[in-house]
Order: sequence, then structure tokens, then C-alpha cells
Amino acid sequence: MFDELMGKVTSLVMLAGDPPFVVARGGLSGLFPDSSFAAYSLAVVVGVPDVIVWCDVQLMKDAIGICFPDIKLQNASNIADVYEGKDKVYLVNGVPTQGWFPIDYTIKDLATVSLTQGVYSRTNKFDGIGFAILTVEDMITQVKPPGLWLNIQHDAFYAQHNLSMRSYILSVSRTVVVSYISSPEVGFLRSIAARFNPKVTKLVFRFLKQTEIEPTTNQTYGSLLGNLTFITTFASGILVPKDYIWPIDASQYLLPHTSLVADAHKEGLEVFASDFSNDVPYSFNFSYDPLAEYLHFIDNGDFSVDGVLSDFPITPSAAIDCFSHIGRNASNQVNLTVISKNGASGDFPSCTNLAYQQAISDGADVIDCPVQMSKDGTPFCFSSINLIASTTAAQSNYSSYAMTIPEITEVSESGIFAFNLTWDEIQTLTPSISSPYTQYRLFRNPNFKNAGNFLKLSDFLTMAKNSTTLSGVLISIENAAYLAEKQGLGVTDAVMMALKDGGYDNQTDLKVMIQSTNSSVLMKFKDNDKYEIVYKIEERIRDASNSSVEDIKQFADSVVINKESVFPLNNLFVTGLTDVVAKLRAFKLPVYVELFSNEFISQAWDYFSDATLEINSFVSGTGISGVITGFPKTAARYRKNRCLSKKTPPNYMSPVQPGNTSTGGPPAAPPPSRNGQPRLAGCIFLSSLSMLLATLLLF
Repeated sequence: MFDELMGKVTSLVMLAGDPPFVVARGGLSGLFPDSSFAAYSLAVVVGVPDVIVWCDVQLMKDAIGICFPDIKLQNASNIADVYEGKDKVYLVNGVPTQGWFPIDYTIKDLATVSLTQGVYSRTNKFDGIGFAILTVEDMITQVKPPGLWLNIQHDAFYAQHNLSMRSYILSVSRTVVVSYISSPEVGFLRSIAARFNPKVTKLVFRFLKQTEIEPTTNQTYGSLLGNLTFITTFASGILVPKDYIWPIDASQYLLPHTSLVADAHKEGLEVFASDFSNDVPYSFNFSYDPLAEYLHFIDNGDFSVDGVLSDFPITPSAAIDCFSHIGRNASNQVNLTVISKNGASGDFPSCTNLAYQQAISDGADVIDCPVQMSKDGTPFCFSSINLIASTTAAQSNYSSYAMTIPEITEVSESGIFAFNLTWDEIQTLTPSISSPYTQYRLFRNPNFKNAGNFLKLSDFLTMAKNSTTLSGVLISIENAAYLAEKQGLGVTDAVMMALKDGGYDNQTDLKVMIQSTNSSVLMKFKDNDKYEIVYKIEERIRDASNSSVEDIKQFADSVVINKESVFPLNNLFVTGLTDVVAKLRAFKLPVYVELFSNEFISQAWDYFSDATLEINSFVSGTGISGVITGFPKTAARYRKNRCLSKKTPPNYMSPVQPGNTSTGGPPAAPPPSRNGQPRLAGCIFLSSLSMLLATLLLF
């Protein structure tokens, strides 16, 4: 019993008892070309102070080592253009492989070859900059990483071509401290084990896919996993794909975690997890929130890994330093109202009982009800007047009701409208989760895509009143004039009656927010001083004149604006910061911003594919009063992060600072200098990264 308890304690605090390490794979390779000077430098700037920089070592024809993510140079450089038709076929781990290989070129040959983004779903805006391929020595000298990790992936391949990776690594270690050396080849690690002091340089055995064959032992990596004692004879740690620890099923939902971390710690092995990328979804359990994924590996109540290998080191840095081991009842560090968008619509069909229950559980302060009217005059909560939006109405018996109504929808948009069906008929419809980014194959919580029931406004108000954590409700009213004039349905009166019947018009426990894009609708509620009247501005605005704000003050108490009215974008990069929020706040109008989503495709590149970093830029950088989101858990957790209480926030919790913008994109770079590093004097980059990069790259 005591041994079991101690084993669990050891696992919880990790092997060394220190916070997990952040290992930046190729630097900040999620944004910049892998292994480029910018990627490495920015990883050091935005990561934790002891961030470890990862270099995949490849050997050139002249036995010089370079940092490059793949043995095939065309995968992350423009070598195919520079040396067109010079590709060859070699055996790599016994498999004929075609490409441009480092063993055919000297470092001088690569002087005109530049690095590119090797992942096509990521921005290519930095491909034309001219980032040179760095030698290992140049990277160390120029970047000066706090910690250095050299990964040797293909020792056997280089040995076949009379190049000694062992000799090269030993040579490098004589002039610089190498924190970690990893390899998936047992033979290579055995060959160097006696030459390194494990207190200075730790050797790490890298596990590949469980079905792949390790060349030295001729065993699968899966079988080697069952003999960790053997690993301890030549390594002090293991690096494993994250699914070795948290496997997922065929539907991309988490299975119970394995005992690998605890087992390895009992053997005295450090455990590092790999394959972390903010823009490569892993499990639907994380709701597209990369920070939540990291916390599953470092703060789950059972174990913590000793480090994570990430393309986006800024996110695990924030996870470890700002969010780990914060209890659910921790105090908020910032005053921010979290308002749901159709409930927790990122996890359940919009405006269903499950979406609202989840929003309350996730820590939303205010849940919202966009009010629609049924044919028989029942007000209910639904995301759109068009029932096709979030139901299976188009596949139901009511498909013949489809029509176009230019007054309330796009001219070509066909709809089955709420006012065409009675409430009883609407209740027969099956909810359908809204997945706005399906064209990128980013689906929301498919196991629950048709779960839940729709709610009448009265039931919604009762649910909110029964909650012990909510501070308010937001009632949204649109299309009031059309409904009254064309359908004979008084949505405004129906809302007033529901609020009165629910006891909301004379209580102060729950704030009532009435939202509309129509000032005439809001004026009808203005006389009730217990309601907060919220004016929604749908258009993207760049300025707010004093006279316009004074007009808004006549009928509204607060304003909702969209994200681009705060941070305008160009090619998905932030180009500046407007003064809209400042102007509205100067007139004492609280400002709520929408719509925040966890999917990385909804965010500007400046936020490193991390919803938490995006929220931080809006809150810390502009002073908004609240956020509107279909993922309230992310926003509610943000408020508790301990870094907000620091006098000087760390770089990984600092807001975006928009810089100068080149609308035409980055200019072509001049030729590289003699040491292979491009001279980029005067280079102006897109986005808020411009000033930082200019500092990094001005020589």
C-alpha cells in the first residue's frame, strides 16, 4: 500500500520534482518555417525561461550538421526549385525513398536554398523571406538557447553513406552543453552512452509508432515498450507519441490513460510526450482547445509527464506556468463577463438544454437565448429564424415548407422558418450541432451532434433562475418588425410577458440583458431600469465618432461588436488596433466582443492557433468587458490564470502589440551572409509580430 502511494506521488510530481519542460520542436515551427532563425528565436522569446530548443540533426556531404526537420530536404525548403531535377532515390530504413538528400550537398551548396513552411495548412507568408538553413553550430551561436536538444533520427542511414553521426555529436558536445540527445535507434544511443555524463546530457530513447521496427533490436517499438528496464541500460528518458499515454478510439475520443508514465517513473526514466500541435486536432474531448490538452498531460490528478515536445511552445509555457494546478474554485484574476453563444454550442447543438447546462457547468456568467416565434406564438430559444441552421428540418416532413424571404435572409438562401411551424411541430425536429468549419474537416463533438431538446423561453428562464452560479441572462431579439407586420407575431411583447411571468422584471439576483441590432426594439425596454440594454453592431467598424456614441447612449447601456472592429485583419494577420473600444468605454459603455471560437481556423495567425492567447489579447490589450463564445469553458478558465496577477506578465501571456504592416506581404530577402544567415535589414513583416521579428532579424 505504501509503495503504491509513493509511486503515485512520484508520478504526480514527475521524476525530478520540477515543472515539466517545454521542448520547442524546430523552434516555434507552428508559425515560421521549421528550424529557421525566426522560429528558434521566437521560441526563446515567448517560451518559459528554461525552454529547450529541439534540432533535428542531418549530416551534409561535408560532414557538417544542419538543423532540418526531415531527411528529405524538399519537405521544408525550396531546394526542388534551386536544384531542379537533381532528386535521387535512396533506401531509408529499407524503403526506397525519392527526394533531395543532405548527403548530396555541402553547406556551401545550400547557400541559395531557403526554408519554407512544411505544413500546408499553416501560413506561407514567411516562405519568401529567405531564411537560410542553419548549421547546428550557427543555430547555437546565434540563438543561444537556454537548453539544447539534438534529435538523431537516421544514424543508420548516414552510416551507410560513410558519415558518422556519432563523431559529429561528440564533436559538438565538446564545445557546447547539450541538454538532451534523442534517437529512435538503440544502437546509436548505446554507442555514445559511455561518453556522456547523465547529470549534464541525458540520452532519450524515442519511440516511433508501435508497429514500426527498431533497426538494432529488430523488435517493434510496441514490444520494446514492455521492457522499460532494458531502456534504462542506455537512456535516462523516453520520448513517446502522446497516444502512448492518452490513446483515442476510432471516433477521436479519449480512452482511459495508460500506466506508461507511472511505469517509466518507477524505472527512473523521464517521460516526454511528443506530437503536440495547436492546429492538428487530437481528441474531441479537448473541444479544439490546445491548452486543455496540455493540462491533461501535466495536471490530471494521476500523473505528469516530464516535458512536452510542441510546434507551439508558447501554449505549453502558459499551461505550465499560468494554468496548471489551479482549482475550480480559484479566484478570478480579471474582471471579465463570459457570455455564451447559443449555450455551449461548441460542444452541443445550439440552444438545447444540454448546451445551456454545459455552459453553466463550464462557468459562463450569462447564458443567452436568441428568441424565435413559432406559428402559434410560442417564444423559444433558437440560434436563427431559419430552422435549417441547427436542425434536421431539411430532411424532415417539413422540407416542403422551404422558401426564400429576402427581407430576413440572404437573397439566395432557402429556409424553413420558425414561424411556419407550431411549437409542437418544432419539438419533433432533431437538433443538429453547428460546425462552421466543416470545409476544413473540423467537426464539433460528433457523438452528440443530434443531442438535446429545444427550450421555450419560459423554460430557459426557469433553468437560469435555478442555477446557483449564473449572474444573468441575455435575451436577443431580431426580425421584430417583419414578424409583427408579415406574420402577426409580437416577439417583443412575448419577451416582456415571459420575463414578467418568470419574475424577472422586479428582481435583482439575475441581470437581464436585452440585445438587438434594432434600436427601436431596445427603446421598448429602456423604461425598465433593471434591464441592461445591449446594442449589437453587426458591421465591422474602424472608428466611433463622439456623436455616434452619444446617439447609442440614448437607447443602450452597453455594446456588442465583432472581433475585427477591435483588431482588423489582412490575410489573417492583425494589422492594428482600433480605438473603438476606447471610445465606447470613454462614454461609460461596457463593450462585449464576439465571436470567440476554439477552432484555430477562426483566429488570426498572431494568436498561435490558441484560443486562450486570443482572448488574452482582447482582454489585456483593450480592456473589453466581456466575451461572447460558444466555448465558455476556455474563457472562464482564462480568468483564473495566475499570470494575470503578476506585475509584469510573462511573454506567453502578453497581449498582441500590432506593428507596421506591409499589405503586399514581406519583401524578398537579400542574399544570405557568409555564415548562411540572411541579412534582413529593414524588413517589415505582416502582423503584430513585425516589431519583434524586426528586432530579431536586423543585423
